[in-house]
Amino acid sequence: MADAMGQFVWYELMTTDADAAEEFYRSVIGWGVQDASRPEFRYTLLTAGEIPVGGVMDLPDAAREMGAGPGWIGYIAVDDVDGRAAMLAKAGGKIHRSPEDIPEVGRFAVVADPQGAVFVLFKSLLNQPVPSAPLGTPGHGGWRELHAADWESAFAFYSGLFGWNKGEAMDMGPMGVYQLFARGAEPIGGMMTKQDAVPHPFWLFYFNVEGTTEAAGRVEVAGGRVLNGPVEVPGGMWILHCIDPQGAMFALVAARR
Repeated sequence: MADAMGQFVWYELMTTDADAAEEFYRSVIGWGVQDASRPEFRYTLLTAGEIPVGGVMDLPDAAREMGAGPGWIGYIAVDDVDGRAAMLAKAGGKIHRSPEDIPEVGRFAVVADPQGAVFVLFKSLLNQPVPSAPLGTPGHGGWRELHAADWESAFAFYSGLFGWNKGEAMDMGPMGVYQLFARGAEPIGGMMTKQDAVPHPFWLFYFNVEGTTEAAGRVEVAGGRVLNGPVEVPGGMWILHCIDPQGAMFALVAARR
């Protein structure tokens, strides 16, 4: 996974009903599934074509006891998990799960930024390029969005940790500024200050589909709920904000409505 520093390389769903969640996302997004469980740990890979793009696991008991509900978490590639975790803590972030190895896969740490949005630091043991597909390919991650308590201080934190730089800033009127962030010259996501009604900062992940209208229908039929959309956004893309049947929030993006 050479030269992947600061790139989102994996998306993981922690849920209260893995079987039902797998069936839901297979129906809505068209993902395939592959069992990657170990004797002591159930884990399912989500695949777009032949490429693994994410995983599904049971929400850990410790997380449930802390009041956490089902949700998606993003893995961000780093050069040194232990070193970046130390940098994060020094910058005011929190380490929820100290760095440890996934045998034959990589090293990771579950962390949060200073405002509480959770993500994973990850370094692969496989010295291979990150699997990629043409922009907009169905089933792959299409966008990442941070709903922060304060986007400006959040950007300073992530820029210091991953080297992200600012892209275009969009004035959204009463909703404030939407700041694109980039890895090099390529915008990979956006940040905004969350609305007051949103209880805490979080990362929202957008997955590519062929069209949002058909996808909205699949969400409803499969037992999920559409919160917002389809809505056209700058660049001619269409988006949809949704909640799956177990309560995890996610989003879909397409080049056509």
